[in-house]
Amino acid sequence: MTLNKTQSAFLTDAQINFYNDEGYLLLPDFLTDEEMRPARQAMEEKTAEIADELYAIGATSQKFEDYPFESRLARLFDSLQDSDFLKFGRSWRERRPGYFQLMATPKILDVVESLIGGEIFSNPVYNVRPKVPRVAAGAVPWHQDKSYWPDANSNPVITVWIPLVDATLENGCLHIWPRTHKKRVLSHHADTYTGTAYTELDVEHLIGAKGVALPVKAGSAILFNDRCIHMSTPNNSQNVRWSVDLRYQPTDQDPMPQHGTGFLARSYQYPERVATLEDWLTEHPEHLSNVADA
Repeated sequence: MTLNKTQSAFLTDAQINFYNDEGYLLLPDFLTDEEMRPARQAMEEKTAEIADELYAIGATSQKFEDYPFESRLARLFDSLQDSDFLKFGRSWRERRPGYFQLMATPKILDVVESLIGGEIFSNPVYNVRPKVPRVAAGAVPWHQDKSYWPDANSNPVITVWIPLVDATLENGCLHIWPRTHKKRVLSHHADTYTGTAYTELDVEHLIGAKGVALPVKAGSAILFNDRCIHMSTPNNSQNVRWSVDLRYQPTDQDPMPQHGTGFLARSYQYPERVATLEDWLTEHPEHLSNVADA
């Protein structure tokens, strides 16, 4: 089920029903290049910092400054090991302004509102994912996001997955197993082959798995429930598959402080409490004046 570019950003009844029935929804060509630009610039900043660090310790003889966004990070790690990449984290969750701008994009909040209402909390578990070629950590096994927070009183948590470059079968697009979002949190274990200890479903739950591959263009969005089983395959291309996964939930549910500090992204009841960039950078979940008055 897809969102036609001529339609409103708010979801139709048919789209909401599809999401509720299948556990996911594809919105192709959802964000413009301009809407993605701040997040992409943040990723480029991080890549430049990694280049400087690798160059300083002699791990690379050049910084590849003239290489494009899609390939620079890949070239930096061409001759290095998985462990070298993992020193910088399997995913990034830094507080850079470009990431906040993306998470607070009205168009994204509009579609989330269609599913959970207008009192929206941006969950602290957001990730910037550079899937680098030939790095084992790029392949993510079948799992439910909720396996990372099984005891949290939060349902639903909606993931909004957005690629910053085209996500293809070759570079490791997302695979969704439809209609699995109504399952409980299934038994799982830490994987032993990516070097990251990703949660992975126990093998008995994977009998008859029927995943749907979702290759999509940059700027598309895939929304899915945090109990919907999904995975992604290795990156067998020459370039980085850049993506983000953002998460949102109703404000009356567990903000999961043990995972970091999220922020109030939208509220019709308390619009003055909606967090600003400055609040987020200083790890305040709501606007500072209201935190001080509380």
